[in-house]
Amino acid sequence: MTTAAAAPVADVVRPRRSGGSRRSRVGAVPSKATGAIVLVVIGVLFAIPLIAMTWFTFQTVGTGAFTLAHWAAILDPAQASTYSDLFAGIGNSLILAVIVVVIIVALLLPAMLLAELRYPRVHRVLEFVCLIPITVPTIVLVVGFVPVYQVVQSVLGSDPWTLAFAIGVIVLPYAYRPIQANIGVTNLTTLTEAARSLGASWPVAVWRVVLPNLRRGLLSSCLLTVSVVLGEFTIANFLGQNTFQTALLLLQQTDPYVATICAVVALLFVFALLVLISTAGSIRRPRRKKS
Repeated sequence: MTTAAAAPVADVVRPRRSGGSRRSRVGAVPSKATGAIVLVVIGVLFAIPLIAMTWFTFQTVGTGAFTLAHWAAILDPAQASTYSDLFAGIGNSLILAVIVVVIIVALLLPAMLLAELRYPRVHRVLEFVCLIPITVPTIVLVVGFVPVYQVVQSVLGSDPWTLAFAIGVIVLPYAYRPIQANIGVTNLTTLTEAARSLGASWPVAVWRVVLPNLRRGLLSSCLLTVSVVLGEFTIANFLGQNTFQTALLLLQQTDPYVATICAVVALLFVFALLVLISTAGSIRRPRRKKS
């Protein structure tokens, strides 16, 4: 009896494999040392061109001696007429950035919410339409925009702000992905149904429940939109409008030092936007302690 009872137990017991406690690290998170090395290498590659450009702006023409004259020239009232096109281009680009952000918030965001909450069958179509511009070269899109803008200029005029409609198409992929990524990790359907079951109307549910959960994706989308608008050159150049990038190109031909200063400032500004995107939504308000 004892031998018969012990037989099944012997079948169950299996020898342990040597090294069985070790698990494969394929796809594992890199160590802190590896992450630090990668950040240092990327930081050096990013810093070397900036340092070289910045050092170039402090050199005197011909001799290469150290000077602050090029930086002071930007703020010199006597040079205002020389850099008037540059300042006008910066102002036009900032106005375009505000208008394009308004278009994204007023048109793209409601369309994405409707596709997610009410019309899920339209989701794939909306995604396809938003991602098309990134697959088509900008120069090809400009060829199609030229006859359209002939009509736009006859109706709305030829002011630089009219470029917002064309640039709004260009930024669709960059504005769509952050919001969609935030929607993908948030169960909006359950949240809105819970809010509706508690008596909230659709506008109140969207304003008080949906938008607070999408603030990180929405902020990232707006910052990426601003970066793309400030760096857009092809559309403005072919449609003959004065923006920051087109004015920078013209200034490069007459004063390369000031043009380099503006390029350095623009790169640092975009880098600051990327830092804001990486930390967007991670800073939360401290919770109040219950008395």
